[in-house]
Amino acid sequence: MAKPNVDLIIESPLWEKVAFVERAVLRAAEAVGAYSEVARAIRRGDELCITLLDDEEIAALNSRWRGKNAPTNVLSFPARMDPDKRAPRHLGDIALAFETIESEAANEGKAFDDHVMHLVVHGVLHLLGYDHLNEGDAQRMETLEARILASIGVANPYATEAA
Repeated sequence: MAKPNVDLIIESPLWEKVAFVERAVLRAAEAVGAYSEVARAIRRGDELCITLLDDEEIAALNSRWRGKNAPTNVLSFPARMDPDKRAPRHLGDIALAFETIESEAANEGKAFDDHVMHLVVHGVLHLLGYDHLNEGDAQRMETLEARILASIGVANPYATEAA
């Protein structure tokens, strides 16, 4: 099992009031590396960077890189893959926005840490080439996210309540 090395950067003091955030972020990133369907895509020594921002900072990134002038919960920036198949690689960067995640968790009745872990898993899968641009890809990615999250005790974020 290859786990990515995670460089965690806390840019916004809002995140510092959440005592468990480092543990939650690392646990989610490691869960992706442990899941057999994607484990082969991660090599020993591979690394990624996760930066914890506020809405203002992520809105600036979203505007610059996606042309969207608003905050978002997560952004992923995959790195160009090194052709050397043996060397460790930098997989890319993930940015998370505190206020947006906090608001979404409250509105959806989710635990904040579970929502953070979901977005880390989602972001790491983007770094590994998964996407949700069409319905088929979205279904595959959501199913994979739900399975990885279940492996660490987080409920399926896409499940709808039965009527």
